[in-house]
Amino acid sequence: MNNPKEHAHELIERLPPSQLAAVVGLLEAMLDPVSRAIAQAPVDDEPETEEERQAVAEAKNWVQHHPGIPFEEVLSDTLHINRVLHRREAYR
Repeated sequence: MNNPKEHAHELIERLPPSQLAAVVGLLEAMLDPVSRAIAQAPVDDEPETEEERQAVAEAKNWVQHHPGIPFEEVLSDTLHINRVLHRREAYR
């Protein structure tokens, strides 16, 4: 078969429905410019600096001594702020 597009169509037609979602996801990722750029980005092989190591250690220490914010609370606050901002826009 000379036409790769026709061949791809034939292969897709032969797939069971359970595998179609995976193929669709792969095709979407291949066509999405951001996903493609991330996949093709070079590996960050730059060594970590002492300043970066210290910042990570400080952040880990802070997290151990301070409780996190539950996702539900963050979402609730975000939705509230969003409603307030939309009301302000309505009055302008």
